Amino acid sequence: MTTALSFRPLDSGWTLRAEAGPAPAGFDATVPAAVPGCVHTDLLAAGLVPDPFLDDNESALAWIGLVDWTYATTFTWSRDAADRTDLVFQGLDTVTTISLNGHEIGATANQHRSYRFAVRDALIEGDNDLVVRFRSPIKYANEQSAALGVRQRPYPLPYDAIRKSACSFGWDWGIATYTSGIVKPVGLESWSVARLAQTRVVATPAGDGGVIEVEVEIERAGAATRPEAPRDGSAARGGAAGTVPLSVSVAVNGPGLDDGSLPGTVVEVEGDRAHVRLELPDVQRWWPAGYGEQPLYVVDVRLQGGDGPHPLDATHRVVGFRNVRWDVTPDESGTPFTLVVNDQPIFVKGVNWIPDDALTVRVTRDRLRRRFDQALDANLNLIRVWGGGLYESDDFYELADELGLLVWQDFLFACAAYAEEEPLRSEVEAEARENIVRLGHHASLVLLTGNNENLWGYEDWGWKQRLDGKTWGAHYYYELFPELIAELAPHVPYAPGSPFSPGAGWDGERQTGAHPNDEQHGSMHLWEQWNRLDWTTYRDHTPRFVAEFGWQGPPAWSTLVRSISDDPLTPESPGMIVHQKAMEGNTKLTGGLIPHFRMPEAMEDWHWAMQLNQALAVRTALEHFRSWAPHTQGAVVWQLNDCWPVTSWAAIDGDERPKPLYYALKNAFAPRAVTVQPRDGGLAAVLVNDTAEAWQGELVARRVGFAGDELAVFTAPVSLAPRETITVPLPGDVVTASDAASELVVAGVDEVRGFWFFAEPRDSALGAARVDVRAERAADGTLVTLTAAALVRDLTLLVDKIDPDAVASDALVTLLPGESTTLLVRHDGDGLAASALSDPRVLRTANELVAS
Repeated sequence: MTTALSFRPLDSGWTLRAEAGPAPAGFDATVPAAVPGCVHTDLLAAGLVPDPFLDDNESALAWIGLVDWTYATTFTWSRDAADRTDLVFQGLDTVTTISLNGHEIGATANQHRSYRFAVRDALIEGDNDLVVRFRSPIKYANEQSAALGVRQRPYPLPYDAIRKSACSFGWDWGIATYTSGIVKPVGLESWSVARLAQTRVVATPAGDGGVIEVEVEIERAGAATRPEAPRDGSAARGGAAGTVPLSVSVAVNGPGLDDGSLPGTVVEVEGDRAHVRLELPDVQRWWPAGYGEQPLYVVDVRLQGGDGPHPLDATHRVVGFRNVRWDVTPDESGTPFTLVVNDQPIFVKGVNWIPDDALTVRVTRDRLRRRFDQALDANLNLIRVWGGGLYESDDFYELADELGLLVWQDFLFACAAYAEEEPLRSEVEAEARENIVRLGHHASLVLLTGNNENLWGYEDWGWKQRLDGKTWGAHYYYELFPELIAELAPHVPYAPGSPFSPGAGWDGERQTGAHPNDEQHGSMHLWEQWNRLDWTTYRDHTPRFVAEFGWQGPPAWSTLVRSISDDPLTPESPGMIVHQKAMEGNTKLTGGLIPHFRMPEAMEDWHWAMQLNQALAVRTALEHFRSWAPHTQGAVVWQLNDCWPVTSWAAIDGDERPKPLYYALKNAFAPRAVTVQPRDGGLAAVLVNDTAEAWQGELVARRVGFAGDELAVFTAPVSLAPRETITVPLPGDVVTASDAASELVVAGVDEVRGFWFFAEPRDSALGAARVDVRAERAADGTLVTLTAAALVRDLTLLVDKIDPDAVASDALVTLLPGESTTLLVRHDGDGLAASALSDPRVLRTANELVAS
């Protein structure tokens, strides 16, 4: 009788021990191990090491990456009727030798792919011993670098020589963990006759309906290479299984179908492949967040054959019907990089994404959902998964599909030259094939990108001379990846790198076409502002699309004091320096603050000043980039999230708390916005309507004094079509100050408004903040009404200082004298007192960074 495929998890009874390397005394003893898990989480659970995220424990635990570790378990097995039993590892980090009952069955050297080993002939009745030995990732990477040839990278350890998450070796925002572990599920898969080796599903809209195409590749039971010669006749059975007729059935369930489903279609398998095409007469379109709904359809795929009543194997894919392309048609200004979904141009409101925990095994679906909810609340519509991290999880993509968050996924190459020789070459192809197939059906996936900054680095970072003819990755970016996508997922757009200028290429000796970081062609990264220039110079650039830019700031106060125990705590105290990874980071923070504010002396004032300056820098850039739409058609901020508590570019810190930058994103990316921008030697009000409805009203622009007195006024009727941006020049009497230090321009339509200050805060007459605070209990927190008795700039409640779990609904609010705003502080327990909310440690403005 034919048996259906079954999977038995091997997730219990594991132990861990240090085998070789500089482990402290006592670590050669075994400790319980969680699978999935990693060495760090197991040692933490056993109480053997301190939290690596606290103080300088990072350096105290650096030895972990120099040690060879062994995971072991024993499981029982009884012979069954299956033709094949495979040992399947969904993810191993990273370099292993795997033994079953004393027989070596395989070796691995790639975190970014799965592994399958036919082990039926190595299994025995009763107890079976499974051992996974991990090599030190640091030692292996160094060996491979020497063998392949040293190549250019920004950090000391050769992360480019090992197929492992680059940032696990440390980054300019990240802790170096050098993790090892069985990081995804492992188990025994038993099956007969055949299994679904690869299933590719594409959903394409067509008029009111849609087409689903399914490509299936099957593996037959006799096709595997076994670790040793068979002893039980299974090879003969496998050979016979090759003659069993097979068929594939496909059924679809989802909105708009009769009775919610479409009857299944069955096709015969020819050789090892089958193709199924289903035409659906009426389907609903999938849209990005802010543009429509996200209807999803379940495609069930079953492999039939043999004499059993059940399918031999089955899987499903969840898809959405939408068209996606990037418009790169040259125009009079250069080459755009415009995302188009369902024929609708999208202004990309994006953020870059890094692994959400440096110990990535701790990132759960619930944690991802919290981060995505924060992203949606901040009016974001795209997340770029950066090339130094991971191919993100199925949970990540499923949530993105459900919520309408677009995803741009880099292939995992970042800021370095990569060898194209073996063994790296084959591993790169294997991981790319697997992940293109795994991710290609997701409605949220709108771009695959060859690398992060490597095309740019090759041109501008001195690589050419130092490489001296060595390979650097061009084959992957310009040849291999586009070929694999054309084969496996031709519906998914691809760009060779970020940044990248469309039309560029590689002729075997040099890159051709426009410079990769040319602001008038394709995508651009802007880092000179943070590294060398003032953030006001963002306005000097009008790129077609910005894929990276950002500014640093410290984490929330509660996060800071939880993770650093320095006494006294200062910007340069030891723990603060450990949790500042950027080159000359504090020097750049100071240099970026001084043109705008004076340097505070007290630690909490310094903390607020740097958080505020980070928010102002990014808000200024985003308002500027949006004001140039549709010439500029997207901005992707570096970065949304942190992987540990650190001073960084993130909007949400390593303890999941929003920083003021988060509210800068939320406000700058609001569906409707008014900003005041420099134009043609004067000022203009720029109105942005990123909604599906027309926006009509009266624009009112006023020049007012800090005391609230109106000095000049301009009004004009305005009418914006859906998704339109318009620019309204303002007259001279409104944009010319009599006293720059004490005047500003306020422009708005109804409640939507923007501000222009004629002088930097440090050069202005901004006085002390005087704010009346009223609080009342609400169902999920405290409603707070704030009324200004004098002009206040960028009023923010640092409510985590009252309750570490409290979160305010808004921040960075500017109020003229007599104006009020109401916001909600979400928290558990009793309401927050007005006296606590008005504490000068909690109620912060730009004023106190100026007024003496």
